[in-house]
Amino acid sequence: MEFISTRGQAEPLGFCDAVEAGLASDGGLYLPAELPDISGELPKWDRLGYRELCFAFMRYFATDIPVDELQRIVNISYKRFTHPEIAPLVELDENTSVLELFHGPTLAFKDFALQLLGNFYEAQIARTGQPINVLGATSGDTGSAAIHGLLGKEGVNIFILYPLGRVSPLQERQMTTTGAANVFPLAIAGSFDDAQMAVKDLFGELDFKRDYHLSAVNSINLARILAQCVYYVWAWLRLPEEKREGVEFVVPTGNFGNVLAGWLVKRMGLPVASFRVATNQNDILYRLFTSGVYEVGEVRPSFAPSMDIQVASNFERFLYFNVGENPEKVCQLMQQMRETGKVEFPDFNRDVFTASRADDADIKRLIKEVHERYDYVVDPHTACGFAELNPDKHSVVLATAHPAKFPDTIEAAIGLHPTAPALEKLKALPSVSYPLPADKEAIRAFIEEHVSKA
Repeated sequence: MEFISTRGQAEPLGFCDAVEAGLASDGGLYLPAELPDISGELPKWDRLGYRELCFAFMRYFATDIPVDELQRIVNISYKRFTHPEIAPLVELDENTSVLELFHGPTLAFKDFALQLLGNFYEAQIARTGQPINVLGATSGDTGSAAIHGLLGKEGVNIFILYPLGRVSPLQERQMTTTGAANVFPLAIAGSFDDAQMAVKDLFGELDFKRDYHLSAVNSINLARILAQCVYYVWAWLRLPEEKREGVEFVVPTGNFGNVLAGWLVKRMGLPVASFRVATNQNDILYRLFTSGVYEVGEVRPSFAPSMDIQVASNFERFLYFNVGENPEKVCQLMQQMRETGKVEFPDFNRDVFTASRADDADIKRLIKEVHERYDYVVDPHTACGFAELNPDKHSVVLATAHPAKFPDTIEAAIGLHPTAPALEKLKALPSVSYPLPADKEAIRAFIEEHVSKA
């Protein structure tokens, strides 16, 4: 299978090369040239375990990886998950279920893609003999999941930018206490959007990207999105048959990647009724799906820091389909967004997507309400998903992180202080990070100082 850029000015690539490239040479994001139809496979997949389902799904896309090798990569990628079902679907009541995506090594949904991506990188290095320098920005969970997906991988260095003071203390410690020589947590003065813009600008410097073999670990990387598609199929197959076609997936999201994965797999033939985009007070996606206006605002730190985003980097993939797969139109609209921070979609179709928002007061209230009603504890991001559940549909809320990653907020809401053994161990470890301005020149100089040209 070939993968094309949303902006239409880069050569199509195979899976391995598209994964290694991360961002296309024209600044666009890779998508499959054609989406497969998986609808006929669903009855066959009904009884598969998570690893087997992931392998069956990824075979459509990773066609340049030998079947035995792909099977091995998938199998080892989910060995560090602590729940036997990998992603258990927990029924709270007749109309509400929670898909627990926090049983991986860093207790966040990003592990599903980044454990897999780390092993794809390792296999690619073994095939080509070329090292890879991974560059990414994080608003919280991506950085720690990426780092822990690449620990011990030969030939890989990883540079993760995160906004200083705007991630939770435990999220920061997951990035800064590994002690690994190939891990460089860069504490950026600014917001996540500032960090993400610096990363995109560096990927736009094609000579630098080539000379240092840069690869993207953010959800702009195609493998991230495809890996996340799998758990929507998994959850749908776990539902009773009478609830499947009326299901609404409720997705806490800031960068749009998590909900985009579900929407793409719907386009591939998974009969899902709808998606609810759940935001915090940084509500650019809520405003988009309720007004048809995409307008960048100021980032306001919140109790759900992984969603403190005003530039949804995966929106470009959705935009590509929304404008009839017209790359020229995508280029025009992305340039308008960059110059003005605003694009209006007067005929925006919101049949499949609805949206909700929750500010900090709402988050504390929702954590308390969920605990009192279901005797179940949700983290601040997952709490946003409970803001406006549709009583006429079966809601599957994606639980994106373990509540123990945000103990202070949970304790303030319900008086409980959640813990997890993996996080408690971090508190005694030395922390190392590298403060830098949110400036691409400073970041480039840091990379040049710490690695050699290939």
